Amino acid sequence: MSETVAIVVVTYNRADLLERMLAGLSALEHVPDAVIVVDNATTDHTAQVLAEATTPNLQVIRTEENVGGAGGFHRGVRSAYDQGFDRIWLMDDDVVPAPDCLSVLMAADEDCLTAVREDLEGRLVEKAAVRFDLANPLALKPKTAMVETEYGERSRMPERVEVENVAFEGFMVRRRVVERIGLPDPSYFIFYDDVDFALRARRAGWRIWALREAVLVRQLPFDQQHDLSGWKGYYMYRNLFAVHFRYGENLAVRLKPWLLTAAVVLLSPVRGGRGEAVNVIRALRSARGMRTPPVPSVD
Repeated sequence: MSETVAIVVVTYNRADLLERMLAGLSALEHVPDAVIVVDNATTDHTAQVLAEATTPNLQVIRTEENVGGAGGFHRGVRSAYDQGFDRIWLMDDDVVPAPDCLSVLMAADEDCLTAVREDLEGRLVEKAAVRFDLANPLALKPKTAMVETEYGERSRMPERVEVENVAFEGFMVRRRVVERIGLPDPSYFIFYDDVDFALRARRAGWRIWALREAVLVRQLPFDQQHDLSGWKGYYMYRNLFAVHFRYGENLAVRLKPWLLTAAVVLLSPVRGGRGEAVNVIRALRSARGMRTPPVPSVD
């Protein structure tokens, strides 16, 4: 029997990108059974784009406030799960799938899959980690190798590459995984909610495969520099620390957030200034309250 599939998209004030993305979904060879767009309390012309969209089987969930990407995926995956779909395909509003992308994913009999991203010039830009190290306390960042750096070009990839984390830009999961490990954790707000979900899936025994022929085109470059003294910097620090607290494989790794906080504060006069120091201290305090992963539940 053929499986059903729902696509879950989270969008926030990027109506022009969303319009191109929905056009890409409309061109898919395999017609999805639902396209669930979570309108994250947008204030631009997103509502008009959605009203005029001809994307098949479109559903819209509008939040009353901005719940972040994490909150949006939590709500979208819950809706898809509650409606009984067999597979759920997650993506942001800044990617466009190739017409056969969904067909390639649906043909693979695996519970956790991800498409492979390229940029507008066709260059491989897949950042999913082939090694996400939560055992080595000397690794400043747990992502020590990724698809892009390991292979350089899509043509050099094997047909399948096992990855240890994902982005919610092309990740597909079967409902039995959600049933077992629960929904994406909305407490992250932005950043690392996808990493957390992948870690929970892998620790429950699933492997995650990136499929070379499942092409997803990213509309924006990966050159955005986040201000570590601003609000995004706070979430980047906090959520990185939460991942270490939750999933660090030894005491030394679980102590890394404390050491990183001390280093950032000591170096703040010559790098991020007082704002970054305040951010990292706040982040550490808040991350301590996130040490326990969510209860595996879809209620």
